[in-house]
Amino acid sequence: MIILGIDPGYAIVGWGVLEYQNNHFRVLDFGAITTDAGTPMYDRFLSIHEDLNEIMDRYKPDAMAIEELFFNSNRTTAINVAQARGVLLLSALKHQIPIFEYTPLQVKQAVAGYGRAEKQQVQQMTKLLLNLDKVPKPDDTADALAIAICHGHSYNPRRDAYLK
Repeated sequence: MIILGIDPGYAIVGWGVLEYQNNHFRVLDFGAITTDAGTPMYDRFLSIHEDLNEIMDRYKPDAMAIEELFFNSNRTTAINVAQARGVLLLSALKHQIPIFEYTPLQVKQAVAGYGRAEKQQVQQMTKLLLNLDKVPKPDDTADALAIAICHGHSYNPRRDAYLK
């Protein structure tokens, strides 16, 4: 199974593509889609859409795992991230890629074994689980890989068959 992990945003969208087979992960690629702060928001959304489409066309993922949004502060940021997340979801839908959503707690539990793990713990476990030399940067990329790992550990083909 090819999993595309996404950490949603509008300035930085972290992404990671993993192959998961026989309880083993293999990193295919990872990176970040970035947009400039001075660019109009709708142009940023278009750029995110186009870049994600290229990634989906290149790797043809079987699933997209994306983090659910959780905000406790800036409403403007939350709205813009939510809109960018909609663009990301629409890209997956247009490519007929099943979407799986995970809370930050679920990602931490799946990767670090503890739902209240610190960000650095999750990043170090991501590095170890994927046999990487160092934690990927920016942090959004490492988070996207962690989300993909969470899906690999959580996906149940019998339970989730209706989603295809």
